[in-house]
Amino acid sequence: MPSRAAPPSAPPVPLGCVSAQTASLDLMRLATWNINSIRARVDRAVAFLERSGTDVLALQETKCKDTQFPFEAFEAAGYEVAHFGLSQWNGVAIISRVGLEDVSLGFPDQPQFGEEPVVEARAIGATCGGVRVWSLYVPHGRALDNPHYAYKLDWLSTLRSHAAGWVEADPAAKIALVGDWNVAPRDTDVWDMAVFEGQTHVSQPERDAFAAFETAGFTEVSREFVPEDRKYTYWDYQQLRFPKNQGLRIDFAYTSPALTSAVTAVEIDRDERKGKGASDHVPVIVDIAD
Repeated sequence: MPSRAAPPSAPPVPLGCVSAQTASLDLMRLATWNINSIRARVDRAVAFLERSGTDVLALQETKCKDTQFPFEAFEAAGYEVAHFGLSQWNGVAIISRVGLEDVSLGFPDQPQFGEEPVVEARAIGATCGGVRVWSLYVPHGRALDNPHYAYKLDWLSTLRSHAAGWVEADPAAKIALVGDWNVAPRDTDVWDMAVFEGQTHVSQPERDAFAAFETAGFTEVSREFVPEDRKYTYWDYQQLRFPKNQGLRIDFAYTSPALTSAVTAVEIDRDERKGKGASDHVPVIVDIAD
């Protein structure tokens, strides 16, 4: 797993600002983003980092092997990178300018999948600025009667079990479970429930598996700070879904109790869906006080 160091860069900036000179040194900005191919969108990713002042970026669906990841572009911007990619599918990364330590490829006992079962490149963890960050790309599920659906539920259950154990072992641990969860927890998290009835993402077992992280002590902070309905994070490329705001809210940030109390703001960066070459997902940005 490549993990390459880079010199420190400028401090973070407040939401909506572009001048790093106005930033607080006591704030860490964490963002999660399903980039939908890092090689196709590396320029957008670097521009986002510069525009937003993000310190730690968790990426999903990088869609490349480690040898194909564009490390140099991020290193030139002052970031370190850890990436876990096995093929043109899946792939996760953590990009940080506040340290990148104790990198883990996958979580303990992560379920396998495939004709020849393997641990897919769907989870990577690293400690960044005192926060244990996990970039997660939860399995899609495909269909309710597909083996991938059972795999998805097992994947979420196993992660939840270990997350609960991490907090129990160290109640002061600052842990962020962020990424593309491929679950719409509420009916208003999809643009039309009639369209999704009987499909993945909205089934009760998936919603229960997602909600189970709350009983493990975690809080989904994007909902706490952005409680409005129909604030989506994903819009399909087809049928003008984005201009019509026909989207899904499936990208989330769960934080442990010690980290939840330090979160000061969350933003869904809808503007990142605009323009040429956009991902079909947008970043969710979390501000954390020191």
